[in-house]
Amino acid sequence: MAHFAKIENGIVTNVLVVDNAHEADGQAYLNSLGIEGTWVQTSYNANIRRKFAAIGDTYNSVSDRFEPKQPYDSWVWNESEYRWDAPTAMPDDDNEYDWDEATQSWIAV
Repeated sequence: MAHFAKIENGIVTNVLVVDNAHEADGQAYLNSLGIEGTWVQTSYNANIRRKFAAIGDTYNSVSDRFEPKQPYDSWVWNESEYRWDAPTAMPDDDNEYDWDEATQSWIAV
């Protein structure tokens, strides 16, 4: 089975399964069923477009890949690690922490 993500304003809003017989023409096939929109193929094993698309992810059309949703406004994209990073590193100890966006700091849980 093939998977296609619906893209609206660069954001994944839905992910549907399409029979492999329609993998090559997935967008046209979905549109023919009345499920209009822009559909981009995604894969569970991340063989295409870097990761399996999830609702809320961003589709980067320039690099033709899915990127995880930005967790907080202050976090910045780390291209080399392919992840969002907090403005300050989480403390490296045995405690658990949550990010507090208001103070832009890690708070022990």
